[in-house]
Amino acid sequence: MQQHNNHTRHIKNDRLETIKPGYRGNKTINGRFANGEELYNPDFRKVLRWQLSRNPQREQKKHDDYTPLVQEGSDFIHDQRDMLVWLGHASFFIRLNGITFLTDPVLYDIPLVKRKVGLPCAPEELKNIDFLLLSHAHRDHLDKKSIQTIFENNPQVKALAPLRAGDILRSVNPNLPYQEAGWYQKFDLVPGSVEVYFLPASHWHRRGLLDMNKVLWGSFLLKTPDLTVYFAGDTGLDGHFEEIEELLGPMDVCLMPVGAYKPSFLMRRSHLNPNEAVKAYNQLRGGLFIPMHYGTYDLSDEPASEPVRLLEQLAASGVLQGLRIPAIGEPVLLHDMI
Repeated sequence: MQQHNNHTRHIKNDRLETIKPGYRGNKTINGRFANGEELYNPDFRKVLRWQLSRNPQREQKKHDDYTPLVQEGSDFIHDQRDMLVWLGHASFFIRLNGITFLTDPVLYDIPLVKRKVGLPCAPEELKNIDFLLLSHAHRDHLDKKSIQTIFENNPQVKALAPLRAGDILRSVNPNLPYQEAGWYQKFDLVPGSVEVYFLPASHWHRRGLLDMNKVLWGSFLLKTPDLTVYFAGDTGLDGHFEEIEELLGPMDVCLMPVGAYKPSFLMRRSHLNPNEAVKAYNQLRGGLFIPMHYGTYDLSDEPASEPVRLLEQLAASGVLQGLRIPAIGEPVLLHDMI
C-alpha cells in the first residue's frame, strides 16, 4: 500500500540549459533526491556493523603513517597560466582561461576528524578566486568555515552548487551569491571562455538528523575550446561515467576520488576504490588521472598509503595510462595537455 503515497517529481533549475535531450530533471520521491531513478538510503545498521567489527588491516593501518607531500608556497595564486593545484582531500585550485575555481574547499579540521596534512599556504592567502564548485553538502566537502574564509578574502566569489543547497549557503553567509543546478545542466554565471556543467554522481546527502537526501550531489565538467577537466565529486561506480562520455566526449583531465573505500559493505555504493576509479576513468576515456580524496582525513579502514600503492600498480600493469600524483601545492600545468 505504501507505494501509492510516494510523491514523485522531477526538478531542475528552469532558468538553465539542460544538455541531455529529453531529460526531465532530477527525480525526487517525497522531497528526497533519488540516485538516478532509485532512492538510496544508506543503511545505518551497516555503520553499526562497521563500528562493532574489527578491521582486518588494523595493525597495518596503525603502522602506516603516510601523508601526501606538501610543496609550500603561494606563487600559483598569482600565476596566470592554466593549471590545477591539489590542496588536499577534494579541494583543487583550478585556473582556466584566466578564471579561477576552487572545488569543495575544506581547509581545516572537520567535525570529529583532524586534518593530517598541511596546506601549501594559509587559507587567507587564497585570493583571486572567481567560483566555488560545491559537489555536495557532506561536511568533508562543504565546510562552512572554509567557505567563510574564502568569501572574506574574495568578495567577488560566486558558488556553483547542487539543487537545494541554497539554505546551507545562506547560513554560511547571506551575501554569498550562488546558483543551483541539477544534473546535465549548464551554469550561466560563468564567462563564456569556460563552460561549467553539473553532472551525475552516485552518492547521497546528509548533514543533520532529518535532511536525508534533501540536497542534491553531483560532479562538474569545466570545458574550454581546448580542454575538458572533469571533477568526479564523491561517487560510487555506476552507469553515469559512460553516459557523461557519450554526451560530452573524452575527458582530458580526470580528478578522481580514490580513498575511503573500506569496509566495502559500507562504502561501495558511495565511494570508489582505486580499481573502480581507474575503470571509471577509462569509461570517460580520460587523459590525465589525478587522484584525490585520500591522505588528508582518516575516514575509513584502509591503510593511508594503500590508494597510492594500488594506483602505481595499476599504472605499472598498463591499465592506467595517465597517472600523475602531485604533491599538495604542486602546480600541474594544463597547457601541456593541449
